[in-house]
Amino acid sequence: MPTSDNPFLSRIRPDVRAMHAYVVQNAAGLVKLDAMENPHRLSLELQAELGQRLGAVALNRYPGPRINDLIDALAHYVTLPDGCALMLGNGSDELISLLALACAVVPSTTSGQPKAVVLAPEPGFVMYAMSAQLQGLDYVGVSLTQDFELDVPAMLAAIAQHRPAITYLAYPNNPSANLWADDAMETVIAAAGAQGGLVVIDEAYQPFAARSYLERLTQHPHVLLLRTLSKFGLAGVRLGYLIGPQALIAQLDKARPPYNVSVLNAEAALWALEHEAVFRLQAQDVVAQRAVLLEALAKLPGVTVFPSEANMVLIRVPDAQKTFDGMKARGVLIKNVSKMHSLLNNCLRLTVGTAPENRQMLAALETSL
Repeated sequence: MPTSDNPFLSRIRPDVRAMHAYVVQNAAGLVKLDAMENPHRLSLELQAELGQRLGAVALNRYPGPRINDLIDALAHYVTLPDGCALMLGNGSDELISLLALACAVVPSTTSGQPKAVVLAPEPGFVMYAMSAQLQGLDYVGVSLTQDFELDVPAMLAAIAQHRPAITYLAYPNNPSANLWADDAMETVIAAAGAQGGLVVIDEAYQPFAARSYLERLTQHPHVLLLRTLSKFGLAGVRLGYLIGPQALIAQLDKARPPYNVSVLNAEAALWALEHEAVFRLQAQDVVAQRAVLLEALAKLPGVTVFPSEANMVLIRVPDAQKTFDGMKARGVLIKNVSKMHSLLNNCLRLTVGTAPENRQMLAALETSL
């Protein structure tokens, strides 16, 4: 039976049926520079070591004490601030969904209580809005300035009007790759707290950034820090973690499924943290390659290059679709973000790859402009 003729589709929420699915581009046969992944593979020696470690895992058992071992290892890795706790997610995507689930408010006709609101600057990570919608929250996006900085007056006005349950601040932001000014961050954080809302600082790209909010986390009882091991080098493992005041984490953790992190994910993450120096060197190489890439991009005529504190670079070209298609035809896959938001008109997002990948990307870009 064709899907469109299936009468049981009526049981699916209308808003879900109206949504666009998250699309992952087909990268077969292409240099994959579209998803901000760590471009480095493990050495054969480390592959064998990890394989042996994973082969010994008790797959017949539900995740148990090793999950607590991973929490302890991550707490040591980040130097967990006093008074804070840490919870795990199947990638930071799950944690974003759990935050929405825990903060959702069902409107009541008797109490008149409105739906809870998620607020975030735009353009930003699409999962903030998608998770809000799926969990029944309202979503409010606030445009950044023309140079992708926080529009503080607009953010303050939106916070005062909508009193968001959650305000997201990506640090650095995706896709603009920049770190916002400290005074702008603090003003928005204070305003959200004054309205009784949580602030989630998303540090997915922290391994490549010059600054982190971790040291300031304990200054605010309403601020949570979201991180992932995806950019650390484990995108395929799907492991995210949320840091915040113990009282908040204890409540949010109630929404987490009991076995949301598999024993294989946990063991791979524990192994990686034991080899943290290897992944730190990989991140340092990405930062070095980013500098080379930024310098080369700045020399291309007709290309506007935006500053980056992540493992991606946002550029504006005369014709984004033409350039994207030309690069793909030359074997390089990037991300065309030009239709995501009006501020991204004719913009492309380039993941920082290895030195050979970046050279191939630059050659494809120059030819395709």
